[in-house]
Amino acid sequence: MTCEYASCDGAYVLGALSPTERLEFEEHLTRCDDCSRSVRELAGVPGLLAQVGPDDLLPVPPVPRTLLPGLVADVRHQQRRRTVVVAGLAASVAALTVSAAALGLAALGDGTAPDPGVAVPPVATSPVPSLPMTAVGRVPVEADLQLESVAWGTRIEVTCTYEQEAGHTLAYEPEYALVVRREGGATERVATWRGLPGRTMHLSAATATGRGDIESVEMRSEDGTTLLRLTI
Repeated sequence: MTCEYASCDGAYVLGALSPTERLEFEEHLTRCDDCSRSVRELAGVPGLLAQVGPDDLLPVPPVPRTLLPGLVADVRHQQRRRTVVVAGLAASVAALTVSAAALGLAALGDGTAPDPGVAVPPVATSPVPSLPMTAVGRVPVEADLQLESVAWGTRIEVTCTYEQEAGHTLAYEPEYALVVRREGGATERVATWRGLPGRTMHLSAATATGRGDIESVEMRSEDGTTLLRLTI
């Protein structure tokens, strides 16, 4: 039997799911070996896509007229199926809420009442902290990283700010790479991009390496010089 989430792996790795869909799919990954294996196999795709330039792309053939209606029909089918799943989850939550209320009333009937002076704090999800990278020498860029452990490895969010100083000349081309160094010394390049002087930019990267196995993350110039480093 095909898993109903089988088509979500690629969109999840590329960050194309909505926050609600992402949380739903990550919860599904904890109990589905097939989807977890598929996500691990696709974890390196964002890094590979970042290395593809316009010159590497093949000419795109004309789009058949039947393609768009077929895609629309498929998307509507997926939305209807997801709506049924969400409705079922909502019904389950409602049933649990009613059961909890009934238990609370039963406790009150036995003479046990909650202390009105005790406030119950709401349950909140802790945000992923931003970690500043340390400059190696004098470099015209600053960066913060967010490393989030997920079922298939580690998601990395990067925020870069580039200086634009009058008369400042770079000793290298403004092309950067993000490199993950694992415990033991092995390295993996997970993203490449070009800097934008005087601008702040955000990008996403991913690795199948677990967060606990990452020794450091480095930002390097095109010639391999390490500019910034975050030691985990």
